[in-house]
Amino acid sequence: MIVPSIDLQGGQTVQLIGGEKLAIEAGDPRPIAARFGRVGEIATIDLDAALGRGSNAALIEDLCASHACRVGGGIRDEETARRWLDKGAAKIILGTAAEPALLAKFPKERLIAALDARDGEVVTHGWTTRTGARVEDRIRELRPFVGGFLVTFVEREGRLGGTAMDRVAPLVAAAGAARVTIAGGVTTAEEIATLDRLGADAQVGMALYTGRIGLAEAFAAPLVSDRPDGLWATVVVDERGQALGLAWSNAESLARALETGTGVYWSRRRGLWEKGKESGAIQDLLRVDLDCDRDALRFTVRQHGPGFCHLGCTTCWGPATGVDALAVTLAARLADAPAGSYTRRLLDDPALLRAKLVEEAGELADAATPDHAVEEAADLLYFALVALARAGRPLTDVEAVLDRRALRLSRRPGNAKPGA
Repeated sequence: MIVPSIDLQGGQTVQLIGGEKLAIEAGDPRPIAARFGRVGEIATIDLDAALGRGSNAALIEDLCASHACRVGGGIRDEETARRWLDKGAAKIILGTAAEPALLAKFPKERLIAALDARDGEVVTHGWTTRTGARVEDRIRELRPFVGGFLVTFVEREGRLGGTAMDRVAPLVAAAGAARVTIAGGVTTAEEIATLDRLGADAQVGMALYTGRIGLAEAFAAPLVSDRPDGLWATVVVDERGQALGLAWSNAESLARALETGTGVYWSRRRGLWEKGKESGAIQDLLRVDLDCDRDALRFTVRQHGPGFCHLGCTTCWGPATGVDALAVTLAARLADAPAGSYTRRLLDDPALLRAKLVEEAGELADAATPDHAVEEAADLLYFALVALARAGRPLTDVEAVLDRRALRLSRRPGNAKPGA
């Protein structure tokens, strides 16, 4: 799979040759991240912090708030590592500081050890100092403590000359269960597909920024199909992971979807199909994932309009249920709840809504039986969702906050506020 990279220097997205010579200045990383984030995690590297010449921390924090980022550059101590994990980095990348004593303090699945290699030997200090250590040996030493490795073939970095494919299999074998990501010279879809078959990911920068390879082409490189028409089955899900329906994709529709950030598929009868173009049931494409066998896709979308199904239902298996259905109904009632209805009273009377929230929270806290607790929780959820609808925010925004909080390592005491 592909891991697009965003290297930051002076607040700008850059690409360097050999880690030194500026080749490309691509500007504000935010629109780049919006596009790259549709295919998964982004490697976000603070070159200034790595070189001790400043920091792009505030910018990277913005990116972490909206995208799954692997954060690297200048992470050399426990405090910095913990801060980035608390700020929402999906994973952190540690270079010279990747030592067992430090790594053991953090969840291994969120750690990547970066190893820079020249002719199979680990090099440090800006790729200038040879250590005498073989990359495979260093991997075996660190693999009990990390979830992945980033191996950069420094003599190929930024040069668009292809990667050192013959070195990959021994690295993957040495890493065991830890996932290896290869950087340095990856340029073609064929290389990405080969790396995937070997069990490694490809971190790609220069080839994407120069247009040598397109984002969709790079992402789709590992995909296969046993269908005569070559289409890939595409499961469409909403932000909560609920299946909305089944569609089909090919290289053309996938490229259009990733470029526009909308739900675009391939109809077996009509060809290129932009969902909602005629019905208004458009989709914002949030992310595309490959399945484990590399023969199917998952589109995660934000659905607008009546729903995904052409029959006007939320899903092709019928209407939404549970909390999701209630949230959608309340959001719709912001405009059309009839005068005098209870929902309208709550929407129009903040004092009443506050009183009911406090009342139901107290009743849930005092519930004496499991059934009573369920009933009171349902009441509280209803009023909480009314408050959310009144604020104009969807339930998925709440879930996103919970997901970000789950990434934090540092925990608040959680004591009750005075007077509560």
